Amino acid sequence: MSSPKTPLDLTLDGGALTAQLVDFPSVSGDEQALADAIEAALRAYPHLTVDRYGNNVVARTNLGRAERVVLAGHIDTVPIADNVPSWVEGDLLHGCGTSDMKSGVAVQLRLAATLPEPNRDLTYVFYDCEEVEAHRNGLGHLAQAHPDWLAADFAVLMEPSGAVVEGGCQGTLRAQVRLGGVRAHSARSWLGDNAIHKAGEVLRRLSEYRARLVEIDGLEYHEGLNAVRIDGGVAGNVIPDECVVTVNFRFAPDRDEADAEKHVREVFDGFEVTVTDFAPGALPGLNQPAAQAFLAATGGTARAKFGWTDVARFSALGVPAVNYGPGDPNMAHKRDEHCSLSAIAATEERLRAWLTA
Repeated sequence: MSSPKTPLDLTLDGGALTAQLVDFPSVSGDEQALADAIEAALRAYPHLTVDRYGNNVVARTNLGRAERVVLAGHIDTVPIADNVPSWVEGDLLHGCGTSDMKSGVAVQLRLAATLPEPNRDLTYVFYDCEEVEAHRNGLGHLAQAHPDWLAADFAVLMEPSGAVVEGGCQGTLRAQVRLGGVRAHSARSWLGDNAIHKAGEVLRRLSEYRARLVEIDGLEYHEGLNAVRIDGGVAGNVIPDECVVTVNFRFAPDRDEADAEKHVREVFDGFEVTVTDFAPGALPGLNQPAAQAFLAATGGTARAKFGWTDVARFSALGVPAVNYGPGDPNMAHKRDEHCSLSAIAATEERLRAWLTA
């Protein structure tokens, strides 16, 4: 296992460099050693300007190109599950973070080291604390403190996507639908008003809900509104006077916060609704010239991103962004997490072709 003083070797191939990154334990909140190693490795290349803010490292070319592209990836992982150090079986590299997303970070580092004169100016962003609460997210901290470091015409977030372009991301809204009643002894239930029973109407509306399908830049986003939690009950002999149904609305990125909230309130008209959490979606921006060139270089196909990712932070800055990384999203956070070595190589090759054509 790599020690905090082990230098990163950016001359290794993508798979071997991914293994070296995995062997740097960097669970969210404990990324300093890896950030130090990334910073030191990048500062060895004179074609890069390197800046650091906290445990976030940003490296840039400054060639005066007509376009600037950001390649971004988080360096933290979920907690280790007896899966570090890494090991190889056939074409698969196993270990914590192999898929999400040290394989993507390895591709970034390889390109940063070996492309002194790309056809577009490049900004490489390595950030911390993506796998935890949003207020700790390093990309969010950079957006607040140094938005100029993230300025670009297009961004690629190296999130695991199975080496397929996934455009934009869904937004997410959570809300509580609160139902009131009157508390009473269950032996004399007619003296009370059971709040839990009233949840039936909320659940009926959800079961009959028909999700919207919307096409944006040729990608079809599938919305969803679902109950994710029900809280109610006082004791085994008490008619409950309150029940709360928590719902989660995953919406297409053509909706803003006001529209998403309005829709949820319309669905639950007549009930008390309190929005508790919101994160905006991100438009794919596939009609942008840089995105079109990127799509052509990576196979010409794309699909909608189901779920929320940090591309939304770029969208908020006015930078269209896509998700594209070698990791398999279905393997993220699993005890047997792994990534295909051939997918790492193919991802690097395609990005290299795009950036040198």
